[in-house]
Amino acid sequence: MVATDSAAIETSAPEVAAAPTGDPSILGLPSFVVGAVALSLATVGYVPPAAVGAALPIILGATGLGLLITTVWCANLGQSFVACVFGVFTGFWFSYAALVLGLQHNWSQIPAEDVTRSVALFLISWAVVMFFLTVGSARLPVIYTILIGLVFVALVLLVFGTLNANTTLNKLAGYVVFGASALGSYLFLSSCSVALGGPPFQLGRALRG
Repeated sequence: MVATDSAAIETSAPEVAAAPTGDPSILGLPSFVVGAVALSLATVGYVPPAAVGAALPIILGATGLGLLITTVWCANLGQSFVACVFGVFTGFWFSYAALVLGLQHNWSQIPAEDVTRSVALFLISWAVVMFFLTVGSARLPVIYTILIGLVFVALVLLVFGTLNANTTLNKLAGYVVFGASALGSYLFLSSCSVALGGPPFQLGRALRG
């Protein structure tokens, strides 16, 4: 009788679900890279300034959506800071698309003479966030800090390029983002290596212990 009762207790005990696993960056990194490359090409003049919206299908359909899924995935795994990083970049890409579409279709009702400062407002706001995100990433491997730092530098260059109508600075910003894309591609290949049973690539020591 005792044995039967023990078996019943063991049978009715709730099973503990296994903790979810996975590496969300294997989706987030290529999503970031494809949008960054498209935006860089537009910024350096691969398409005319009037065709800057050519990057929007990628930014909305791949980068923004891919990073949003990655953010939710990170949060589900309890990766708070990584979710923060991908979530911030999700906001950046979606808000960039909203800015371009709003200006092209005059949805924002911004007078023509105020467009320059309105774009600068967008860039300055995101530069501030990227600066603090760069500082906050100092405990990660240094490659992550450099990548986010390059995005910050590109935004600063675009601020001055926009306010001074300086195409050289704008193009330089595009090349800086190409650098961030290269680092993102390297990190993606590292994630692929780990996911397929290989070793991670060298990512550098954190700036802070």
